[in-house]
Amino acid sequence: MYEPQAAPQRPSVNAGRLWSGGLATALVAGLISVVGILLTRGLFDVPILAPKGEGVWGSANTFWYAFGAACAALVATGLMHVLLLTTPRPMLFFAWAIGLATLAGMLAPFMVEAETASRVCTSILNLVIGAAIGSLVAGTARAAIQPPTPRVRPVPRAYP
Repeated sequence: MYEPQAAPQRPSVNAGRLWSGGLATALVAGLISVVGILLTRGLFDVPILAPKGEGVWGSANTFWYAFGAACAALVATGLMHVLLLTTPRPMLFFAWAIGLATLAGMLAPFMVEAETASRVCTSILNLVIGAAIGSLVAGTARAAIQPPTPRVRPVPRAYP
Protein backbone atom coordinates (compact mmCIF):
# COMPACT_ATOMS: atom_id res chain seq x y z
CA MET A 1 0.00 0.00 0.00
CA TYR A 2 1.09 3.59 -0.54
CA GLU A 3 2.15 5.85 2.29
CA PRO A 4 -0.15 8.87 2.79
CA GLN A 5 1.12 12.19 1.46
CA ALA A 6 3.22 13.97 4.06
CA ALA A 7 2.92 17.71 4.45
CA PRO A 8 5.67 19.53 2.57
CA GLN A 9 8.54 20.55 4.78
CA ARG A 10 9.60 24.17 5.17
CA PRO A 11 13.15 25.12 4.35
CA SER A 12 15.36 25.41 7.42
CA VAL A 13 17.42 28.44 8.38
CA ASN A 14 21.13 28.26 9.07
CA ALA A 15 21.05 30.66 12.03
CA GLY A 16 24.83 30.86 12.30
CA ARG A 17 25.16 31.99 8.72
CA LEU A 18 22.27 34.46 9.05
CA TRP A 19 23.62 36.09 12.21
CA SER A 20 27.22 36.22 11.02
CA GLY A 21 25.90 38.06 7.96
CA GLY A 22 23.89 40.28 10.31
CA LEU A 23 27.03 41.16 12.28
CA ALA A 24 28.88 41.95 9.05
CA THR A 25 25.93 44.12 8.00
CA ALA A 26 26.10 45.95 11.33
CA LEU A 27 29.77 46.69 10.71
CA VAL A 28 29.04 47.97 7.19
CA ALA A 29 26.12 50.12 8.39
CA GLY A 30 28.29 51.69 11.09
CA LEU A 31 31.04 52.40 8.59
CA ILE A 32 28.57 53.92 6.14
CA SER A 33 27.49 56.27 8.93
CA VAL A 34 31.05 57.36 9.65
CA VAL A 35 31.88 57.83 5.96
CA GLY A 36 28.63 59.73 5.39
CA ILE A 37 29.32 62.05 8.31
CA LEU A 38 32.89 62.64 7.17
CA LEU A 39 31.66 63.35 3.66
CA THR A 40 28.93 65.78 4.62
CA ARG A 41 30.90 67.60 7.32
CA GLY A 42 34.35 67.51 5.79
CA LEU A 43 33.64 67.88 2.10
CA PHE A 44 30.35 69.76 1.98
CA ASP A 45 30.65 71.54 5.36
CA VAL A 46 27.11 70.50 6.27
CA PRO A 47 26.52 69.38 9.87
CA ILE A 48 24.51 66.24 10.48
CA LEU A 49 24.84 65.51 14.17
CA ALA A 50 26.84 68.31 15.74
CA PRO A 51 27.37 72.01 15.17
CA LYS A 52 30.07 73.10 12.73
CA GLY A 53 32.32 74.13 15.61
CA GLU A 54 32.74 70.47 16.60
CA GLY A 55 35.04 69.78 13.66
CA VAL A 56 34.88 67.09 11.00
CA TRP A 57 34.38 64.27 13.53
CA GLY A 58 31.83 66.16 15.57
CA SER A 59 31.14 65.09 19.12
CA ALA A 60 30.47 61.65 20.52
CA ASN A 61 27.20 61.81 18.58
CA THR A 62 29.08 60.44 15.57
CA PHE A 63 29.73 57.27 17.54
CA TRP A 64 26.09 57.03 18.59
CA TYR A 65 24.89 57.52 15.02
CA ALA A 66 27.15 54.68 13.83
CA PHE A 67 26.14 52.58 16.84
CA GLY A 68 22.46 53.19 16.03
CA ALA A 69 22.98 52.10 12.42
CA ALA A 70 24.71 48.93 13.60
CA CYS A 71 21.87 48.22 16.04
CA ALA A 72 19.34 48.76 13.26
CA ALA A 73 21.16 46.11 11.21
CA LEU A 74 20.94 43.65 14.10
CA VAL A 75 17.24 44.39 14.60
CA ALA A 76 16.70 43.82 10.87
CA THR A 77 18.51 40.49 11.13
CA GLY A 78 16.29 39.47 14.05
CA LEU A 79 13.20 40.49 12.11
CA MET A 80 14.37 38.47 9.12
CA HIS A 81 15.01 35.43 11.29
CA VAL A 82 11.51 35.59 12.78
CA LEU A 83 9.96 36.11 9.33
CA LEU A 84 11.89 33.17 7.86
CA LEU A 85 10.58 30.91 10.60
CA THR A 86 6.97 32.08 10.68
CA THR A 87 5.68 33.74 7.51
CA PRO A 88 4.78 32.33 4.10
CA ARG A 89 6.60 35.06 2.08
CA PRO A 90 9.35 36.32 4.39
CA MET A 91 11.31 38.29 1.77
CA LEU A 92 8.22 40.24 0.73
CA PHE A 93 7.31 41.18 4.30
CA PHE A 94 10.94 42.06 5.05
CA ALA A 95 11.14 44.32 2.00
CA TRP A 96 8.02 46.19 3.10
CA ALA A 97 9.23 46.53 6.70
CA ILE A 98 12.68 47.78 5.70
CA GLY A 99 11.24 50.08 3.05
CA LEU A 100 8.87 51.71 5.50
CA ALA A 101 11.51 51.97 8.23
CA THR A 102 13.91 53.59 5.75
CA LEU A 103 11.20 56.01 4.67
CA ALA A 104 10.58 56.94 8.31
CA GLY A 105 14.32 57.50 8.75
CA MET A 106 14.34 59.73 5.69
CA LEU A 107 11.38 61.80 6.89
CA ALA A 108 12.58 62.19 10.49
CA PRO A 109 15.15 64.93 9.75
CA PHE A 110 12.38 67.09 8.31
CA MET A 111 10.50 67.02 11.62
CA VAL A 112 13.09 69.14 13.45
CA GLU A 113 14.24 72.71 13.08
CA ALA A 114 17.53 72.74 11.18
CA GLU A 115 19.05 74.04 7.98
CA THR A 116 17.65 72.52 4.80
CA ALA A 117 21.09 71.23 3.77
CA SER A 118 21.43 69.37 7.07
CA ARG A 119 17.99 67.87 6.70
CA VAL A 120 18.63 66.72 3.12
CA CYS A 121 22.08 65.27 3.86
CA THR A 122 20.81 63.40 6.92
CA SER A 123 17.87 62.08 4.93
CA ILE A 124 20.16 60.84 2.14
CA LEU A 125 22.51 59.23 4.66
CA ASN A 126 19.54 57.43 6.25
CA LEU A 127 18.45 56.24 2.79
CA VAL A 128 21.89 54.79 2.05
CA ILE A 129 22.06 53.08 5.43
CA GLY A 130 18.55 51.63 5.03
CA ALA A 131 19.25 50.38 1.51
CA ALA A 132 22.49 48.76 2.63
CA ILE A 133 20.87 47.05 5.59
CA GLY A 134 17.92 45.84 3.53
CA SER A 135 19.96 44.45 0.67
CA LEU A 136 22.69 42.88 2.81
CA VAL A 137 20.33 41.20 5.28
CA ALA A 138 18.09 39.92 2.46
CA GLY A 139 21.12 38.55 0.59
CA THR A 140 22.41 36.88 3.73
CA ALA A 141 18.99 35.37 4.38
CA ARG A 142 18.88 33.88 0.88
CA ALA A 143 22.26 32.28 1.54
CA ALA A 144 21.12 31.01 4.96
CA ILE A 145 18.02 29.21 3.70
CA GLN A 146 18.56 25.49 3.37
CA PRO A 147 16.12 23.58 1.16
CA PRO A 148 14.10 20.89 2.88
CA THR A 149 15.56 17.43 2.79
CA PRO A 150 13.41 15.12 0.71
CA ARG A 151 11.63 12.37 2.56
CA VAL A 152 12.35 8.90 1.35
CA ARG A 153 9.22 6.90 0.65
CA PRO A 154 9.26 3.16 0.47
CA VAL A 155 8.57 1.79 -2.97
CA PRO A 156 5.41 -0.30 -3.07
CA ARG A 157 6.19 -3.93 -3.70
CA ALA A 158 4.25 -5.98 -6.10
CA TYR A 159 3.39 -9.37 -4.68
CA PRO A 160 3.03 -12.22 -7.16
